[in-house]
Amino acid sequence: MFERFTREARDVVTGAVGHAERAAAERVTEEHVLLALTDRPPFTALGVRPEAVAESLAEARRRGGLSKADQEALASLGIDLGEVVSRIEEAHGVGALDGGPARRRSGRPRFTPGAKKVLEQSLRIALGRRERHIGTEHLLLALLTRPGSPAEVLADLGVTYARVEAALTPPRAS
Repeated sequence: MFERFTREARDVVTGAVGHAERAAAERVTEEHVLLALTDRPPFTALGVRPEAVAESLAEARRRGGLSKADQEALASLGIDLGEVVSRIEEAHGVGALDGGPARRRSGRPRFTPGAKKVLEQSLRIALGRRERHIGTEHLLLALLTRPGSPAEVLADLGVTYARVEAALTPPRAS
């Protein structure tokens, strides 16, 4: 499958590994793929600042990776996630729920099942669009189809599947 990736898409995959290594992570996650995409087309055409993505992902990690839906479910039970996070951080330090820097074993970090699914989904999307190569746009669309923090962060920043599709579709001549 990797032979179908464009040069830019390969650079994103390599960049995701780099993000994981700089974070001393044992595994390359969907977050790392998203971070590697933020300074490349078509993401740059969407007008979203890479810093905003990084900040939003950091905030999601601070909540222990719980989504807003999780937060709402807990609230319906009378549990204030913000208060829980604050108390844990008071006792254990800021960022206690984000897992902190992992101690990586030797070698390159491996991809999580979720990150692998993003790569697989990018192939499906390319094939569905009748395109022979997998580009950065397919990786971005694949991230938007997966549940979790990256898709939630993108949605909060106004990046939706429909918006990316519209940005990719050339206007028809009339």
